[in-house]
Amino acid sequence: MRRIALLAAWSLFAIAPAAFAGTIKIEVVMFRSGSETISGYLATPDSPGRHPGLLVLHGDGGLTDWVKEQTRKFAARGYVALAVDFYRGRLGYDPEIAYNLVTSTPPARAYQDMEAAIHYLIARPDVNKDKIGSVGWSVGGKWSLLLAANDPFLAACVSNYGSVLTNPADIQKIHAPILGIYGADDQYVSKDDVEAFDDAMTGAHKSFDMKIYRGAGHDFEDSENKLGFQEGTAEDAWRLTLAFLDQHLK
Repeated sequence: MRRIALLAAWSLFAIAPAAFAGTIKIEVVMFRSGSETISGYLATPDSPGRHPGLLVLHGDGGLTDWVKEQTRKFAARGYVALAVDFYRGRLGYDPEIAYNLVTSTPPARAYQDMEAAIHYLIARPDVNKDKIGSVGWSVGGKWSLLLAANDPFLAACVSNYGSVLTNPADIQKIHAPILGIYGADDQYVSKDDVEAFDDAMTGAHKSFDMKIYRGAGHDFEDSENKLGFQEGTAEDAWRLTLAFLDQHLK
């Protein structure tokens, strides 16, 4: 296990946002999830060959423009990135609406949607079916961990300020290496809970890299979060995410 050092947000040096590394193609795709047909926002590298696949799992507000931007950025870095629309087209820019959308989405349905998205990806000729990862923010970070605990073939998992797993049986089922990114001042996912999860993962001999940013609260990576967004910290978290995914999926 490896813990990444706690980092003070104010100490970050400024770096311009990473430019897209390559040209991409985007489209809205449809695929079956149980008895439903659901949609996803797909971004792919405009280059030949097989690429690692990545599930992009939106936060509490749904499949927003910011989530779509992250999906395109992953594609530009060589991933076939599919953002799953768990809310069936609904958005929750208002906190109360977002809360209702989160609480009305059953974990079992979210897991079914993720598995359906994985099956969609591995059926594509441009995807390396042995290199599938997941990345999510807030409730999407929670779902990313849910996927890691239930899909033994997942190759990498990133959870950005998602609720941690507390059931030892779930932790024992994890096979994928996990990166957890958190804010020390998060009012929803406490530093104590994160450190307890770290201890549990270490005790279970699971691969868990973790970074907690001082001075950062919940949802600090999302530029649409006008009150909590921290540009420098978000850029550092993005670099960390790319390095982790490249290590395990490329």
